[in-house]
Amino acid sequence: MRLLHHFLPGLLILAILSSASAQQPAASSYRATERRVNNLVHTRLDLQFDYAKRYAYGKEWLTLKPHAYPTDSLRLDAKGMDIKAVALVNGTSMQPLKYAYTDQRNLRVNLGREMPPGAAYTVYIEYTAKPDEANVKGSAAILEAKGLYFINPDSAVAGKPVQIWTQGETEGSSVWFPTIDRPNQKTTSEISLTVPSKYVTLSNGALVQQKPAGAGLRTDTWKMEQPHAPYLFMLAIGDFRITKDTWRGKEVSYYLEPKFAPQARAIFGKTPQMLEFFPNASAWSFRGINMPR
Repeated sequence: MRLLHHFLPGLLILAILSSASAQQPAASSYRATERRVNNLVHTRLDLQFDYAKRYAYGKEWLTLKPHAYPTDSLRLDAKGMDIKAVALVNGTSMQPLKYAYTDQRNLRVNLGREMPPGAAYTVYIEYTAKPDEANVKGSAAILEAKGLYFINPDSAVAGKPVQIWTQGETEGSSVWFPTIDRPNQKTTSEISLTVPSKYVTLSNGALVQQKPAGAGLRTDTWKMEQPHAPYLFMLAIGDFRITKDTWRGKEVSYYLEPKFAPQARAIFGKTPQMLEFFPNASAWSFRGINMPR
């Protein structure tokens, strides 16, 4: 008994250490912040859609600045696209640029000259996005990653709405437009959508222009003046009914399919109260967020 008495304190310590060790969280994989060579500044997109092929035909004007050092190259995420042209914008003229796109994932552009840090330059890209053919994989949290979704585009399913919409998280936006698809990048945006006139569009920021675009077509332009990450780029196109509300004098709109429109306020009616609560809640601080103007 005396021998056991002498060993008990040691056994107790070992048991405590073993228990503490078992409760330690498993080591997680380290993911460094993406290295910056170029910074996104502004993204301007002009998009048209082929419902039959499920393609998006895009023109892009991408403004960037070298981050800290001079650079003569640019790498963009562009998944499963046909790249038609790449050029450097010089005022009203275009200087064609050499590029490589062998892996269908990384668009590597030779800028033709060295760009100094902090100096803005604009690259023009003409491309076709093919989300259904892109062969991309999602993450453990979000399985789908094709970014741009055509819903019942040929009206084959009776009663199912015809729509186009996007889901960019985590790196799905680069399936429908070339970008640096990383959350530590921020860019303002201007997105023009040419669609059948019968449809309503929705995108980032404010709707600043609507104009006819030929027989049965209309072009809507949306502008977002606050920089945001590429995964937050969005668009929606379809037969929607808009119910307008307000919060502190600002428009709050609810976009619903026609059959759900009568229930718009029952579904979304507390949104102004939520907007009022979160900026003022003592447990939350939203001072660092610019609210829409």
